[in-house]
Amino acid sequence: MAENGMEKQKRLFLGEVVSDKMGKTIVVKVARTLEDARSHKVVHWEKKYKVHDELEQANVGDIVEFFEGRPKSKTKYMYLGRIVRAGSVADKEQVVL
Repeated sequence: MAENGMEKQKRLFLGEVVSDKMGKTIVVKVARTLEDARSHKVVHWEKKYKVHDELEQANVGDIVEFFEGRPKSKTKYMYLGRIVRAGSVADKEQVVL
């Protein structure tokens, strides 16, 4: 499949960093909202992903874009793409307090 220039499409996610305490790993929360097809109610849910951050550049409160890749460990198979928006200093102070 890669011979003709076609590569597998990577799934991109957008979420907020909730923890950066581990070495080279951040925990990112992704919130989703959609309407249930059967009951027509709006359903909200959140999921947390462990994302590999090689350069340790993301901090708590940042909005990041990350993608799926080959497994790095038992629970880590996502990789940091880019930091979309850096969190403000006020957000980081609230987390410390």
